[in-house]
Amino acid sequence: MTQNSNLAALSAAGVSVWLDDLSRERLQSGNLKNLINTRSVVGVTTNPSIFQAALSEGDAYDAQVKELAERGSDVEATVRAVTTDDVRDACDLLTETHEATDGVDGRVSIEVDPRLAHDADKTIAEAIELWKIVDRPNLLIKIPAMEDGLPAITAVIAEGISVNVTLIFSVERYRLVMDAYLAGLEKAREAGRDLSRIHSVASFFVSRVDGEIDKRLEVLGTDEALDLRGRAAVANARLAYGAYQEVFEVGDRFAALAADGARPQRPLWASTGVKNPDYSDTLYVTELVARGTVNTMPEKTLDAVADHGDVTGDTIAGTTRDAGTVFDRLDTIGIDLTDVFLTLENEGVDKFKKSWQELLETTETQLHAAT
Repeated sequence: MTQNSNLAALSAAGVSVWLDDLSRERLQSGNLKNLINTRSVVGVTTNPSIFQAALSEGDAYDAQVKELAERGSDVEATVRAVTTDDVRDACDLLTETHEATDGVDGRVSIEVDPRLAHDADKTIAEAIELWKIVDRPNLLIKIPAMEDGLPAITAVIAEGISVNVTLIFSVERYRLVMDAYLAGLEKAREAGRDLSRIHSVASFFVSRVDGEIDKRLEVLGTDEALDLRGRAAVANARLAYGAYQEVFEVGDRFAALAADGARPQRPLWASTGVKNPDYSDTLYVTELVARGTVNTMPEKTLDAVADHGDVTGDTIAGTTRDAGTVFDRLDTIGIDLTDVFLTLENEGVDKFKKSWQELLETTETQLHAAT
């Protein structure tokens, strides 16, 4: 089957195209397979909100929920079973991609219970358990980048488990995430693990940054403030890519690990669906093209890129100075960037916790209906 030319160009530019969605209906209908065959999709990400939406719509899960209800399965166990089954099946569908890319792509992510975001020990235990249950080499365990959870990233990587670090908003936190990854690789090497089999991406959230900063710029209402709308998110991601290059392209610490087979922790652009209709619906894709990155898109954004995305090659190289200028201007007019990123982090975790609770409630209702 023929790949869409715009998405094929994005892939040729070195960007791995991942789908930010998963459901049993996608798997059973052949939709995901079709996206792999025609939209250059080489990976899938999930989160509690995605699973909550999937289980609350349609009847694709009814038979399994009924069977689990008859066995006396509780709500937590039922959620664990249906979500890990979907992720395992998606991993199997992407096995060929995984093998063809030497393990770089063909990846599917599943997140630890977001209620554990501030508890490193419980996050570690949950990550290990999920890794065992899904039991596929192309799995990524999603761990939120909360500061007090960073030790969990190191510990899970040290166990030889591949990790998608999620909910990163600031370059400062991203540097801590990269440090946690390198520390995990060093511990894995000490334990005699094969570093080439450990993979990681760092999910840097994009559109939400514009959403929060634009809101504050509009409150200020000056010409200078309004002129900065829609600029912060791309600038932030470009600065993050510069930090990635410092650590993984020229940094001595990673070079020593790479000599033993270690892989770089690739930047992943997440939350790439545009929230403001005044902005181009492909903004967070076409302006963030660089080799060695991942862009995980909701299907609406994927379709927009396929239809009219103008992919002309690398759009990050040489932009670091201008990106820094954007943040200097934001600081000068009084935007409290530390507060922006803390607000986004807290809201992100709260949103996933709420979705998880709704998922539990939906599943409980379905269990009762099945008995």
